[in-house]
Amino acid sequence: MRKHVILLILAVLWSFVAVSNASAAYCGAVSYKTCGCDDAGSYGVAKQRCYTLMKRCREVVYEKQQYTCYKKVYETVCEQKTINCVKYVPETRYRECKTTVCKPVYETKYRTCKYTVCKPVWETKTKKVCYTVCKPVYETRTKKICYTVCKPVWETKTKKRCYTVCKPVYTTCSKDICYTVCKPVYETKQRTVNYTVCKPVWETKTKNICYTVCKPVWETKTKTLHYSVCKPVYETRYRTVTCQTRKPVHYTKTIKVCSGHWETRICKRPDRIIKKRIRGVACSGAPDCSCCCFTECVIPGRTICRKVWVPEICEKTIDCVRYVKECTQKKVPYTICRYVREPRTKTCTYRCCRMVPEKRVKTCTYKVCRMVKECKTKVCNYTVCRMVPEKRVKTVTYKVCKMVPEKRVETCTYRVCKMVPEKRVKTCTYKVCKMVPEKRVKTCTYRVCRIVRECHTKQVPYRCCKMVAETCVKKIPYTVCKPVHYTKTISVPKRICKKVPITVTRCVPKVICKKVPVTVCCPLPCFKRRLGCQCN
Repeated sequence: MRKHVILLILAVLWSFVAVSNASAAYCGAVSYKTCGCDDAGSYGVAKQRCYTLMKRCREVVYEKQQYTCYKKVYETVCEQKTINCVKYVPETRYRECKTTVCKPVYETKYRTCKYTVCKPVWETKTKKVCYTVCKPVYETRTKKICYTVCKPVWETKTKKRCYTVCKPVYTTCSKDICYTVCKPVYETKQRTVNYTVCKPVWETKTKNICYTVCKPVWETKTKTLHYSVCKPVYETRYRTVTCQTRKPVHYTKTIKVCSGHWETRICKRPDRIIKKRIRGVACSGAPDCSCCCFTECVIPGRTICRKVWVPEICEKTIDCVRYVKECTQKKVPYTICRYVREPRTKTCTYRCCRMVPEKRVKTCTYKVCRMVKECKTKVCNYTVCRMVPEKRVKTVTYKVCKMVPEKRVETCTYRVCKMVPEKRVKTCTYKVCKMVPEKRVKTCTYRVCRIVRECHTKQVPYRCCKMVAETCVKKIPYTVCKPVHYTKTISVPKRICKKVPITVTRCVPKVICKKVPVTVCCPLPCFKRRLGCQCN
Protein backbone atom coordinates (compact mmCIF):
# COMPACT_ATOMS: atom_id res chain seq x y z
CA MET A 1 0.00 0.00 0.00
CA ARG A 2 2.87 2.41 0.78
CA LYS A 3 4.45 1.70 -2.59
CA HIS A 4 1.25 2.67 -4.40
CA VAL A 5 1.00 5.99 -2.51
CA ILE A 6 4.70 6.88 -3.24
CA LEU A 7 4.25 6.16 -6.98
CA LEU A 8 1.15 8.37 -7.18
CA ILE A 9 2.98 11.30 -5.47
CA LEU A 10 5.93 10.99 -7.89
CA ALA A 11 3.59 11.07 -10.93
CA VAL A 12 1.88 14.29 -9.72
CA LEU A 13 5.29 16.01 -9.14
CA TRP A 14 6.46 14.98 -12.61
CA SER A 15 3.41 16.61 -14.25
CA PHE A 16 4.08 19.93 -12.42
CA VAL A 17 7.74 19.91 -13.60
CA ALA A 18 6.68 19.46 -17.26
CA VAL A 19 4.29 22.44 -17.13
CA SER A 20 6.94 24.73 -15.59
CA ASN A 21 9.37 23.84 -18.44
CA ALA A 22 6.81 24.86 -21.09
CA SER A 23 6.31 28.31 -19.54
CA ALA A 24 10.06 29.14 -19.82
CA ALA A 25 9.96 29.65 -23.62
CA TYR A 26 12.49 31.72 -25.47
CA CYS A 27 14.94 31.31 -22.60
CA GLY A 28 13.23 33.93 -20.47
CA ALA A 29 13.22 36.65 -23.14
CA VAL A 30 9.51 36.30 -23.67
CA SER A 31 6.89 36.93 -21.00
CA TYR A 32 3.28 35.69 -21.37
CA LYS A 33 1.90 38.05 -18.78
CA THR A 34 -0.20 41.11 -19.61
CA CYS A 35 1.75 43.94 -21.22
CA GLY A 36 1.47 47.43 -19.85
CA CYS A 37 0.39 49.17 -23.10
CA ASP A 38 -2.02 52.04 -23.51
CA ASP A 39 -5.30 50.09 -23.71
CA ALA A 40 -6.10 46.80 -22.03
CA GLY A 41 -8.27 45.58 -24.95
CA SER A 42 -5.27 45.27 -27.31
CA TYR A 43 -4.18 42.08 -25.44
CA GLY A 44 -7.34 40.25 -26.55
CA VAL A 45 -6.58 41.09 -30.19
CA ALA A 46 -3.07 39.66 -29.86
CA LYS A 47 -2.39 36.53 -31.91
CA GLN A 48 -1.98 33.12 -30.22
CA ARG A 49 0.44 30.33 -31.03
CA CYS A 50 -0.31 26.53 -30.45
CA TYR A 51 2.21 23.68 -30.49
CA THR A 52 2.37 20.00 -29.34
CA LEU A 53 4.60 18.61 -26.57
CA MET A 54 5.30 14.99 -25.63
CA LYS A 55 4.62 14.50 -21.91
CA ARG A 56 5.89 11.59 -19.85
CA CYS A 57 3.29 9.76 -17.68
CA ARG A 58 3.63 6.90 -15.24
CA GLU A 59 0.95 4.19 -15.05
CA VAL A 60 0.61 1.57 -12.28
CA VAL A 61 -0.09 -2.00 -13.56
CA TYR A 62 -0.85 -5.02 -11.29
CA GLU A 63 0.71 -8.40 -12.13
CA LYS A 64 -0.34 -11.76 -10.65
CA GLN A 65 2.35 -13.62 -8.74
CA GLN A 66 2.18 -17.02 -7.01
CA TYR A 67 4.09 -17.88 -3.85
CA THR A 68 4.12 -20.83 -1.38
CA CYS A 69 3.23 -20.51 2.33
CA TYR A 70 2.75 -23.02 5.12
CA LYS A 71 -0.43 -23.63 7.18
CA LYS A 72 -0.59 -25.28 10.61
CA VAL A 73 -2.81 -28.42 10.75
CA TYR A 74 -3.56 -30.22 14.03
CA GLU A 75 -4.02 -34.02 14.07
CA THR A 76 -5.47 -35.99 17.01
CA VAL A 77 -3.52 -39.14 18.05
CA CYS A 78 -4.58 -41.52 20.87
CA GLU A 79 -1.96 -42.86 23.29
CA GLN A 80 -2.42 -45.78 25.71
CA LYS A 81 -1.85 -44.89 29.37
CA THR A 82 -2.10 -46.95 32.55
CA ILE A 83 -3.72 -45.19 35.53
CA ASN A 84 -4.46 -46.14 39.13
CA CYS A 85 -8.14 -46.08 40.07
CA VAL A 86 -10.05 -46.40 43.30
CA LYS A 87 -13.56 -47.80 43.60
CA TYR A 88 -15.67 -47.67 46.74
CA VAL A 89 -17.56 -50.77 47.86
CA PRO A 90 -20.55 -50.08 50.18
CA GLU A 91 -20.71 -51.95 53.52
CA THR A 92 -23.68 -51.89 55.90
CA ARG A 93 -23.06 -51.47 59.64
CA TYR A 94 -25.31 -51.01 62.69
CA ARG A 95 -25.14 -48.76 65.72
CA GLU A 96 -27.26 -48.82 68.86
CA CYS A 97 -29.34 -45.78 69.76
CA LYS A 98 -31.10 -45.31 73.12
CA THR A 99 -34.27 -43.21 73.12
CA THR A 100 -36.77 -42.29 75.85
CA VAL A 101 -40.45 -42.71 74.92
CA CYS A 102 -43.34 -41.30 76.97
CA LYS A 103 -46.29 -43.72 77.04
CA PRO A 104 -49.74 -42.49 78.08
CA VAL A 105 -51.43 -44.36 80.99
CA TYR A 106 -55.17 -43.65 81.35
CA GLU A 107 -56.98 -43.83 84.75
CA THR A 108 -60.74 -43.56 85.36
CA LYS A 109 -61.92 -41.35 88.30
CA TYR A 110 -65.34 -40.21 89.58
CA ARG A 111 -66.63 -36.85 90.79
CA THR A 112 -69.96 -35.96 92.52
CA CYS A 113 -72.37 -33.61 90.71
CA LYS A 114 -75.54 -32.04 92.22
CA TYR A 115 -78.55 -31.30 90.01
CA THR A 116 -82.23 -30.28 90.51
CA VAL A 117 -85.18 -32.20 88.97
CA CYS A 118 -88.69 -30.75 88.58
CA LYS A 119 -91.31 -33.48 89.10
CA PRO A 120 -94.94 -33.00 88.01
CA VAL A 121 -97.64 -33.88 90.64
CA TRP A 122 -101.10 -34.43 89.11
CA GLU A 123 -104.47 -33.95 90.94
CA THR A 124 -107.79 -35.22 89.57
CA LYS A 125 -110.94 -32.97 89.86
CA THR A 126 -114.54 -33.22 88.60
CA LYS A 127 -117.24 -30.70 87.47
CA LYS A 128 -120.67 -30.72 85.77
CA VAL A 129 -121.09 -29.20 82.28
CA CYS A 130 -124.42 -28.33 80.61
CA TYR A 131 -124.49 -28.49 76.80
CA THR A 132 -127.00 -28.60 73.94
CA VAL A 133 -126.91 -31.29 71.24
CA CYS A 134 -128.67 -30.94 67.84
CA LYS A 135 -129.95 -34.31 66.67
CA PRO A 136 -130.41 -34.72 62.89
CA VAL A 137 -133.85 -35.97 61.65
CA TYR A 138 -133.68 -37.14 57.99
CA GLU A 139 -136.69 -37.12 55.58
CA THR A 140 -136.60 -38.68 52.06
CA ARG A 141 -138.17 -36.73 49.17
CA THR A 142 -138.35 -37.07 45.34
CA LYS A 143 -138.49 -34.51 42.50
CA LYS A 144 -138.40 -34.51 38.70
CA ILE A 145 -135.60 -32.56 36.94
CA CYS A 146 -135.83 -31.56 33.27
CA TYR A 147 -132.44 -31.13 31.64
CA THR A 148 -131.07 -30.70 28.13
CA VAL A 149 -128.25 -32.82 26.74
CA CYS A 150 -126.17 -31.53 23.77
CA LYS A 151 -124.96 -34.31 21.46
CA PRO A 152 -121.75 -33.53 19.54
CA VAL A 153 -121.73 -33.73 15.68
CA TRP A 154 -118.17 -33.48 14.26
CA GLU A 155 -117.16 -31.88 10.90
CA THR A 156 -113.63 -31.46 9.46
CA LYS A 157 -112.60 -27.98 8.14
CA THR A 158 -109.45 -26.12 7.12
CA LYS A 159 -108.35 -22.58 7.91
CA LYS A 160 -105.29 -20.39 7.77
CA ARG A 161 -103.84 -19.53 11.13
CA CYS A 162 -101.51 -16.62 11.73
CA TYR A 163 -99.05 -17.13 14.54
CA THR A 164 -96.02 -15.32 15.85
CA VAL A 165 -92.63 -16.94 16.35
CA CYS A 166 -90.00 -15.29 18.51
CA LYS A 167 -86.53 -15.47 16.95
CA PRO A 168 -83.51 -15.01 19.19
CA VAL A 169 -81.20 -12.07 18.32
CA TYR A 170 -77.91 -12.14 20.19
CA THR A 171 -76.13 -8.91 21.21
CA THR A 172 -72.59 -8.92 22.56
CA CYS A 173 -72.09 -6.81 25.71
CA SER A 174 -69.16 -6.31 28.02
CA LYS A 175 -68.80 -5.58 31.73
CA ASP A 176 -66.00 -5.19 34.26
CA ILE A 177 -65.59 -7.83 36.95
CA CYS A 178 -63.47 -7.22 40.04
CA TYR A 179 -61.68 -10.30 41.33
CA THR A 180 -58.85 -11.07 43.69
CA VAL A 181 -55.72 -12.95 42.59
CA CYS A 182 -53.26 -14.44 45.04
CA LYS A 183 -49.71 -13.65 43.86
CA PRO A 184 -46.92 -15.90 45.03
CA VAL A 185 -44.05 -14.16 46.87
CA TYR A 186 -41.01 -16.43 46.92
CA GLU A 187 -38.34 -16.38 49.64
CA THR A 188 -35.06 -18.27 49.26
CA LYS A 189 -33.66 -20.26 52.22
CA GLN A 190 -30.74 -22.66 52.66
CA ARG A 191 -30.32 -26.06 54.26
CA THR A 192 -27.57 -28.71 54.38
CA VAL A 193 -28.37 -32.06 52.73
CA ASN A 194 -26.35 -35.27 53.05
CA TYR A 195 -26.64 -37.46 49.96
CA THR A 196 -24.97 -40.45 48.38
CA VAL A 197 -23.59 -40.29 44.82
CA CYS A 198 -22.99 -43.41 42.75
CA LYS A 199 -19.97 -42.97 40.46
CA PRO A 200 -19.87 -45.17 37.36
CA VAL A 201 -16.76 -47.34 36.79
CA TRP A 202 -16.56 -48.64 33.22
CA GLU A 203 -14.86 -51.87 32.05
CA THR A 204 -14.42 -52.79 28.40
CA LYS A 205 -15.10 -56.42 27.41
CA THR A 206 -15.37 -58.33 24.14
CA LYS A 207 -17.52 -61.26 23.00
CA ASN A 208 -18.23 -63.16 19.78
CA ILE A 209 -21.79 -63.14 18.42
CA CYS A 210 -22.96 -65.70 15.87
CA TYR A 211 -25.78 -64.51 13.64
CA THR A 212 -27.49 -65.60 10.44
CA VAL A 213 -28.01 -63.32 7.45
CA CYS A 214 -30.57 -64.14 4.76
CA LYS A 215 -29.41 -63.17 1.26
CA PRO A 216 -32.12 -62.57 -1.36
CA VAL A 217 -31.93 -64.59 -4.63
CA TRP A 218 -34.25 -63.24 -7.34
CA GLU A 219 -35.86 -65.35 -10.14
CA THR A 220 -37.96 -64.07 -13.05
CA LYS A 221 -41.13 -66.06 -13.92
CA THR A 222 -44.14 -65.61 -16.20
CA LYS A 223 -47.81 -66.60 -15.81
CA THR A 224 -51.05 -66.20 -17.75
CA LEU A 225 -53.98 -64.47 -16.07
CA HIS A 226 -57.61 -64.96 -17.13
CA TYR A 227 -59.98 -62.15 -16.21
CA SER A 228 -63.31 -60.78 -17.33
CA VAL A 229 -64.38 -57.19 -18.02
CA CYS A 230 -67.98 -55.95 -17.53
CA LYS A 231 -69.12 -53.61 -20.29
CA PRO A 232 -72.23 -51.45 -19.68
CA VAL A 233 -75.15 -51.72 -22.17
CA TYR A 234 -77.83 -49.01 -21.84
CA GLU A 235 -81.49 -49.57 -22.85
CA THR A 236 -84.40 -47.08 -22.79
CA ARG A 237 -87.83 -48.26 -21.57
CA TYR A 238 -91.20 -46.66 -20.76
CA ARG A 239 -93.51 -47.13 -17.79
CA THR A 240 -97.04 -45.88 -17.10
CA VAL A 241 -97.42 -43.59 -14.06
CA THR A 242 -100.82 -42.76 -12.52
CA CYS A 243 -101.06 -39.24 -11.08
CA GLN A 244 -103.77 -38.01 -8.73
CA THR A 245 -104.90 -34.37 -8.77
CA ARG A 246 -107.41 -32.64 -6.51
CA LYS A 247 -109.99 -30.28 -8.06
CA PRO A 248 -111.87 -27.84 -5.80
CA VAL A 249 -115.75 -27.96 -5.80
CA HIS A 250 -117.47 -24.97 -4.15
CA TYR A 251 -120.83 -25.35 -2.38
CA THR A 252 -122.85 -23.73 0.45
CA LYS A 253 -124.42 -25.25 3.54
CA THR A 254 -126.39 -24.16 6.59
CA ILE A 255 -125.01 -24.81 10.05
CA LYS A 256 -126.30 -24.22 13.55
CA VAL A 257 -124.18 -21.95 15.73
CA CYS A 258 -124.34 -22.13 19.48
CA SER A 259 -124.58 -18.64 20.98
CA GLY A 260 -126.32 -17.04 23.95
CA HIS A 261 -126.33 -14.17 26.41
CA TRP A 262 -125.68 -13.52 30.08
CA GLU A 263 -128.53 -13.02 32.56
CA THR A 264 -128.23 -11.70 36.13
CA ARG A 265 -130.02 -13.84 38.71
CA ILE A 266 -130.56 -13.17 42.41
CA CYS A 267 -130.45 -16.07 44.88
CA LYS A 268 -130.57 -16.13 48.65
CA ARG A 269 -128.51 -18.45 50.81
CA PRO A 270 -130.18 -20.14 53.88
CA ASP A 271 -129.20 -19.42 57.47
CA ARG A 272 -126.32 -21.41 58.96
CA ILE A 273 -126.03 -22.83 62.50
CA ILE A 274 -122.50 -22.99 63.95
CA LYS A 275 -121.45 -24.74 67.17
CA LYS A 276 -119.10 -22.70 69.35
CA ARG A 277 -117.00 -24.14 72.14
CA ILE A 278 -116.61 -22.18 75.43
CA ARG A 279 -113.87 -23.10 77.92
CA GLY A 280 -114.68 -22.53 81.59
CA VAL A 281 -112.44 -20.96 84.24
CA ALA A 282 -111.92 -24.29 86.05
CA CYS A 283 -110.71 -25.94 82.79
CA SER A 284 -107.61 -23.74 82.43
CA GLY A 285 -105.18 -26.39 83.70
CA ALA A 286 -106.84 -29.51 82.22
CA PRO A 287 -104.99 -31.27 79.32
CA ASP A 288 -108.22 -32.38 77.51
CA CYS A 289 -111.47 -30.57 76.50
CA SER A 290 -113.92 -32.78 78.42
CA CYS A 291 -114.99 -29.89 80.67
CA CYS A 292 -115.86 -27.46 77.81
CA CYS A 293 -119.43 -26.37 76.94
CA PHE A 294 -120.88 -25.81 73.42
CA THR A 295 -123.37 -23.16 72.22
CA GLU A 296 -125.14 -22.73 68.85
CA CYS A 297 -124.84 -19.51 66.83
CA VAL A 298 -127.14 -18.70 63.88
CA ILE A 299 -125.56 -16.83 60.95
CA PRO A 300 -128.22 -15.19 58.76
CA GLY A 301 -128.14 -15.91 54.99
CA ARG A 302 -127.17 -13.34 52.38
CA THR A 303 -128.43 -12.39 48.92
CA ILE A 304 -126.04 -13.14 46.01
CA CYS A 305 -126.26 -11.74 42.44
CA ARG A 306 -124.62 -13.96 39.82
CA LYS A 307 -124.46 -14.09 36.04
CA VAL A 308 -125.92 -17.14 34.23
CA TRP A 309 -125.20 -18.01 30.58
CA VAL A 310 -128.41 -18.62 28.57
CA PRO A 311 -127.60 -20.68 25.39
CA GLU A 312 -129.24 -19.89 22.02
CA ILE A 313 -128.98 -21.78 18.70
CA CYS A 314 -129.06 -19.84 15.40
CA GLU A 315 -128.61 -20.93 11.76
CA LYS A 316 -125.89 -19.57 9.47
CA THR A 317 -125.06 -20.16 5.75
CA ILE A 318 -121.32 -20.66 4.96
CA ASP A 319 -119.28 -21.26 1.78
CA CYS A 320 -117.44 -24.59 1.68
CA VAL A 321 -114.89 -26.16 -0.66
CA ARG A 322 -114.67 -29.89 -1.34
CA TYR A 323 -111.70 -31.42 -3.19
CA VAL A 324 -112.47 -34.22 -5.69
CA LYS A 325 -109.74 -36.67 -6.72
CA GLU A 326 -109.01 -37.06 -10.49
CA CYS A 327 -106.64 -39.75 -11.84
CA THR A 328 -104.49 -39.26 -15.03
CA GLN A 329 -102.00 -41.62 -16.69
CA LYS A 330 -98.76 -40.73 -18.54
CA LYS A 331 -95.70 -42.58 -19.90
CA VAL A 332 -92.31 -41.83 -18.31
CA PRO A 333 -89.04 -42.92 -20.05
CA TYR A 334 -86.27 -44.47 -17.96
CA THR A 335 -82.86 -46.02 -18.77
CA ILE A 336 -81.72 -49.50 -17.76
CA CYS A 337 -78.03 -50.38 -17.57
CA ARG A 338 -76.96 -54.02 -18.04
CA TYR A 339 -73.40 -55.22 -17.66
CA VAL A 340 -72.16 -57.83 -20.20
CA ARG A 341 -69.10 -59.89 -19.26
CA GLU A 342 -66.20 -60.23 -21.76
CA PRO A 343 -63.37 -62.75 -21.03
CA ARG A 344 -59.75 -61.60 -21.57
CA THR A 345 -56.22 -62.99 -20.95
CA LYS A 346 -52.82 -61.37 -20.30
CA THR A 347 -49.27 -62.58 -19.60
CA CYS A 348 -47.50 -61.17 -16.54
CA THR A 349 -43.82 -61.38 -15.62
CA TYR A 350 -42.98 -61.35 -11.96
CA ARG A 351 -39.92 -61.84 -9.78
CA CYS A 352 -39.68 -64.36 -6.95
CA CYS A 353 -37.28 -63.87 -4.09
CA ARG A 354 -35.76 -66.75 -2.15
CA MET A 355 -33.89 -66.00 1.04
CA VAL A 356 -30.64 -68.08 1.38
CA PRO A 357 -29.35 -68.19 5.00
CA GLU A 358 -25.65 -67.44 5.69
CA LYS A 359 -23.93 -67.73 9.05
CA ARG A 360 -21.56 -64.98 10.22
CA VAL A 361 -19.52 -64.18 13.34
CA LYS A 362 -18.75 -60.72 14.66
CA THR A 363 -16.75 -59.52 17.66
CA CYS A 364 -18.49 -56.92 19.80
CA THR A 365 -16.85 -54.74 22.39
CA TYR A 366 -19.09 -53.57 25.20
CA LYS A 367 -18.69 -51.66 28.41
CA VAL A 368 -19.76 -52.86 31.84
CA CYS A 369 -20.60 -50.19 34.38
CA ARG A 370 -20.34 -50.67 38.12
CA MET A 371 -21.77 -47.98 40.39
CA VAL A 372 -19.60 -46.96 43.36
CA LYS A 373 -21.34 -45.07 46.17
CA GLU A 374 -19.82 -41.86 47.63
CA CYS A 375 -21.21 -39.74 50.47
CA LYS A 376 -21.33 -35.96 49.89
CA THR A 377 -22.76 -32.89 51.58
CA LYS A 378 -24.27 -29.91 49.78
CA VAL A 379 -26.11 -26.73 50.69
CA CYS A 380 -29.49 -26.56 48.96
CA ASN A 381 -31.41 -23.40 48.28
CA TYR A 382 -35.16 -23.86 48.52
CA THR A 383 -37.91 -21.40 47.95
CA VAL A 384 -40.81 -20.70 50.33
CA CYS A 385 -43.91 -19.31 48.70
CA ARG A 386 -46.39 -16.90 50.36
CA MET A 387 -49.60 -15.98 48.60
CA VAL A 388 -50.31 -12.21 48.62
CA PRO A 389 -53.83 -11.17 47.53
CA GLU A 390 -54.09 -8.60 44.72
CA LYS A 391 -57.24 -7.04 43.32
CA ARG A 392 -57.71 -7.00 39.54
CA VAL A 393 -60.35 -5.95 37.08
CA LYS A 394 -61.14 -7.82 33.87
CA THR A 395 -63.60 -7.12 31.10
CA VAL A 396 -65.95 -10.00 30.28
CA THR A 397 -67.93 -10.12 27.08
CA TYR A 398 -71.28 -11.88 27.20
CA LYS A 399 -74.20 -12.34 24.88
CA VAL A 400 -77.70 -10.97 25.50
CA CYS A 401 -80.53 -12.68 23.70
CA LYS A 402 -83.55 -10.63 22.60
CA MET A 403 -86.55 -12.40 21.20
CA VAL A 404 -87.77 -10.67 18.00
CA PRO A 405 -91.36 -11.59 17.01
CA GLU A 406 -91.94 -12.87 13.44
CA LYS A 407 -95.35 -13.49 11.94
CA ARG A 408 -96.03 -16.76 10.05
CA VAL A 409 -99.07 -18.35 8.41
CA GLU A 410 -99.95 -22.05 8.43
CA THR A 411 -102.91 -24.03 7.15
CA CYS A 412 -104.61 -26.09 9.85
CA THR A 413 -107.22 -28.79 9.57
CA TYR A 414 -109.64 -28.81 12.46
CA ARG A 415 -112.86 -30.49 13.47
CA VAL A 416 -115.96 -28.46 14.24
CA CYS A 417 -118.35 -29.86 16.76
CA LYS A 418 -122.06 -28.96 16.55
CA MET A 419 -123.94 -29.55 19.73
CA VAL A 420 -127.52 -30.81 19.03
CA PRO A 421 -129.78 -30.24 22.10
CA GLU A 422 -131.94 -33.09 23.43
CA LYS A 423 -134.39 -32.73 26.32
CA ARG A 424 -134.53 -35.42 29.02
CA VAL A 425 -136.30 -35.94 32.39
CA LYS A 426 -134.92 -37.76 35.44
CA THR A 427 -136.32 -38.44 38.94
CA CYS A 428 -134.00 -37.63 41.86
CA THR A 429 -134.38 -38.76 45.47
CA TYR A 430 -132.82 -36.56 48.14
CA LYS A 431 -132.79 -36.37 51.90
CA VAL A 432 -133.75 -33.32 53.96
CA CYS A 433 -132.11 -33.00 57.34
CA LYS A 434 -133.71 -31.14 60.28
CA MET A 435 -131.65 -30.39 63.38
CA VAL A 436 -133.65 -30.87 66.67
CA PRO A 437 -131.93 -29.30 69.75
CA GLU A 438 -131.63 -31.41 73.01
CA LYS A 439 -130.14 -30.27 76.35
CA ARG A 440 -127.77 -32.63 78.23
CA VAL A 441 -125.63 -32.59 81.39
CA LYS A 442 -122.29 -34.45 81.82
CA THR A 443 -119.68 -34.74 84.54
CA CYS A 444 -116.12 -33.91 83.42
CA THR A 445 -112.99 -35.08 85.19
CA TYR A 446 -109.82 -33.11 84.64
CA ARG A 447 -106.27 -33.17 86.02
CA VAL A 448 -104.29 -30.28 87.51
CA CYS A 449 -100.48 -30.40 87.44
CA ARG A 450 -98.13 -28.92 90.11
CA ILE A 451 -94.35 -28.78 89.60
CA VAL A 452 -92.28 -29.92 92.67
CA ARG A 453 -88.49 -29.38 92.76
CA GLU A 454 -86.22 -32.21 94.05
CA CYS A 455 -82.38 -32.23 94.50
CA HIS A 456 -80.28 -35.28 93.42
CA THR A 457 -76.59 -36.23 93.28
CA LYS A 458 -74.75 -38.51 90.82
CA GLN A 459 -71.23 -39.85 90.22
CA VAL A 460 -69.75 -38.72 86.85
CA PRO A 461 -66.76 -40.75 85.51
CA TYR A 462 -63.83 -39.01 83.76
CA ARG A 463 -60.40 -40.16 82.44
CA CYS A 464 -56.97 -38.86 83.59
CA CYS A 465 -53.83 -39.36 81.47
CA LYS A 466 -50.33 -39.81 82.97
CA MET A 467 -47.15 -39.88 80.80
CA VAL A 468 -44.76 -42.69 81.92
CA ALA A 469 -41.16 -42.50 80.60
CA GLU A 470 -39.73 -45.71 79.06
CA THR A 471 -36.23 -46.30 77.62
CA CYS A 472 -35.95 -48.17 74.24
CA VAL A 473 -32.88 -49.41 72.35
CA LYS A 474 -32.93 -49.75 68.55
CA LYS A 475 -30.31 -50.54 65.92
CA ILE A 476 -29.84 -47.96 63.12
CA PRO A 477 -28.19 -49.18 59.88
CA TYR A 478 -25.65 -46.97 58.10
CA THR A 479 -23.48 -47.47 55.02
CA VAL A 480 -19.67 -47.17 54.92
CA CYS A 481 -17.76 -47.09 51.59
CA LYS A 482 -14.43 -49.02 51.54
CA PRO A 483 -11.83 -48.00 48.91
CA VAL A 484 -10.55 -50.74 46.52
CA HIS A 485 -7.48 -49.90 44.37
CA TYR A 486 -7.03 -51.21 40.80
CA THR A 487 -5.30 -50.21 37.53
CA LYS A 488 -6.75 -49.75 34.04
CA THR A 489 -5.57 -48.64 30.61
CA ILE A 490 -7.16 -45.64 28.96
CA SER A 491 -6.73 -43.85 25.63
CA VAL A 492 -5.45 -40.27 25.99
CA PRO A 493 -6.02 -38.01 22.94
CA LYS A 494 -3.02 -35.89 21.89
CA ARG A 495 -2.88 -33.16 19.23
CA ILE A 496 0.16 -33.03 16.84
CA CYS A 497 0.90 -29.91 14.79
CA LYS A 498 1.96 -30.28 11.11
CA LYS A 499 2.85 -27.69 8.43
CA VAL A 500 1.12 -28.10 5.06
CA PRO A 501 2.32 -26.09 1.99
CA ILE A 502 -0.32 -23.89 0.28
CA THR A 503 0.02 -21.99 -3.01
CA VAL A 504 -1.36 -18.40 -2.81
CA THR A 505 -1.79 -15.88 -5.69
CA ARG A 506 -1.16 -12.16 -5.03
CA CYS A 507 -1.23 -8.95 -7.15
CA VAL A 508 2.13 -6.98 -7.36
CA PRO A 509 2.03 -3.27 -8.51
CA LYS A 510 4.43 -2.23 -11.38
CA VAL A 511 5.08 1.35 -12.70
CA ILE A 512 5.28 1.81 -16.54
CA CYS A 513 6.51 5.09 -18.16
CA LYS A 514 4.93 6.24 -21.46
CA LYS A 515 4.80 9.48 -23.53
CA VAL A 516 1.50 11.29 -24.12
CA PRO A 517 1.10 14.20 -26.66
CA VAL A 518 -0.12 17.50 -25.04
CA THR A 519 -1.22 20.64 -27.04
CA VAL A 520 -0.14 23.99 -25.45
CA CYS A 521 -1.56 27.37 -26.67
CA CYS A 522 0.20 30.67 -25.71
CA PRO A 523 0.16 34.34 -27.02
CA LEU A 524 3.03 35.86 -29.04
CA PRO A 525 5.89 37.14 -26.91
CA CYS A 526 6.06 40.87 -26.10
CA PHE A 527 9.57 42.23 -26.84
CA LYS A 528 10.61 45.16 -24.70
CA ARG A 529 12.92 46.90 -27.21
CA ARG A 530 10.82 46.59 -30.40
CA LEU A 531 7.33 47.46 -29.11
CA GLY A 532 8.41 49.92 -26.46
CA CYS A 533 5.92 48.48 -23.94
CA GLN A 534 6.64 48.02 -20.31
CA CYS A 535 5.87 44.46 -19.56
CA ASN A 536 5.13 43.51 -16.04
